[in-house]
Amino acid sequence: MYSVEELQKIIEAEIISRSKQLLEQNPVELYEPISYSLEMGGKRLRPVLLLLAYNLFSEDVIPAVPAALAIEVFHNFTLLHDDIMDKADVRRNRQTVHVKFSENSAILSGDAMAFQSYKYLVECKSKRLVEALELFTKTAIEVCEGQQFDMDFENRMDVTVDEYLEMIRLKTAVLLACSLKAGAVLANASAEVANQLYEFGINLGLSFQLQDDLLDTFGDQKTFGKKIGGDILANKKTFLLINALENASEAQNTELLNWIEKSVFHPDEKIEAVTGIYKQLGIKQLAEEKVDFYFKKAVACLEAVQLEDVIKQPLRELANKMLIRRH
Repeated sequence: MYSVEELQKIIEAEIISRSKQLLEQNPVELYEPISYSLEMGGKRLRPVLLLLAYNLFSEDVIPAVPAALAIEVFHNFTLLHDDIMDKADVRRNRQTVHVKFSENSAILSGDAMAFQSYKYLVECKSKRLVEALELFTKTAIEVCEGQQFDMDFENRMDVTVDEYLEMIRLKTAVLLACSLKAGAVLANASAEVANQLYEFGINLGLSFQLQDDLLDTFGDQKTFGKKIGGDILANKKTFLLINALENASEAQNTELLNWIEKSVFHPDEKIEAVTGIYKQLGIKQLAEEKVDFYFKKAVACLEAVQLEDVIKQPLRELANKMLIRRH
């Protein structure tokens, strides 16, 4: 079995190699932002999950590397467009693509990345490639649906927790789940096991995104890689804000709404005020409990997979690492 670190090195080497190839193509202005995006770093969670799932059923993961690369390229494409929509300046402690190049460049290069991901995926020689392509396409559409719900929530003050959980399932969790199921499918695993791994990914993704909400408000910028308080400044309907609005007293609700409606304010002052209300309401603990709830569901899904524990151990270890950043 490969370790997570070994798989990260394989992916990183592949990304460096493919990035160099892209920079040799014309027009350079199209491919340079793609190369910059891919080389910004990150933990490569999605491609590693795909290779770990593939490795459950095959000792050699190299045939699945193009699929892992496809997942990572697609994920980074969504980040390019997300950062434009969110007006984000920093990603992984570096300038976002639309800031370093231009908004138009980020849009067009992102489009190219979406198609490039399919180009990489079809390099796989698996007998079940069509099934993997269908899963990948379904997931790509779901990610767009999740992004649209997220955008719709910007103009609503009545978003429920259930609606929010469905949005992050689509926007975040399905791609993690797709990575795991695609790895299993390409390795010709049974439909039952592939679906169990998919459910493991869904619950892991929900837990991971809820943790991301927590870190955006209560994390450390150096380790988080993004500016703290960005969700508060953007009035994002996160698990934290939705629960605060539902549980706030009349005075707290009025203060929250005032901050949401203000168009002119000092960023640090707004972040401090809203975070203060979260602390008064115990929102951090509420969110941490939800993170743990979905993480335990994910672990149960993995335990249900009928494989030896030693084979599943790398997946279990990666899941634990993903959910430890807030501690």
